[in-house]
Amino acid sequence: MKKPLRLGDLQVAILRVLWDEGEATVTRVTEALAGKRRAPTTIATMLTKMEHRGLVAHRVEGRQFVYRPRLSEQEVTNTLVADLTQRLFEGDISALVSHLLRSEEIDKDELVRLRAMIVEREREEAGP
Repeated sequence: MKKPLRLGDLQVAILRVLWDEGEATVTRVTEALAGKRRAPTTIATMLTKMEHRGLVAHRVEGRQFVYRPRLSEQEVTNTLVADLTQRLFEGDISALVSHLLRSEEIDKDELVRLRAMIVEREREEAGP
C-alpha cells in the first residue's frame, strides 16, 4: 500500500492556491493566503519542505522561484479520504457515509444529489 499522504492545513491551503493558479511565486501564495496572516518566510519554508516531499516543484524566473503542484487536487483528495476511511472506519465506506449522514446538516437538495450519485454508480457497476 502507498504511504499515506499527511498534510497540514497550511500545506492544503498552499496547494489550493497552486491548483487555482497553476503556478505561483512565494509572494503570490502569501497574497492569496492574506487572511491566514502567514509571513512570506513561513510560506517559502513550507514550499521548500513540500518540494522535498514531492508535492510541488519549481522553476526559476529571474530571481524568483515559481512553484507548481506535482499532484492534482483529485489525487490528493482521493489519498486523504482513503487514509481517513482506513484509519477511522477500518476501510468501511458505508460507515463513513453513515457517519456523515448522521452528523452533518444535509438539506433536501443535497439528499437528491446523493441519491442521483448512487443511482449513477449502480448503473456504472451494472455495465452496458
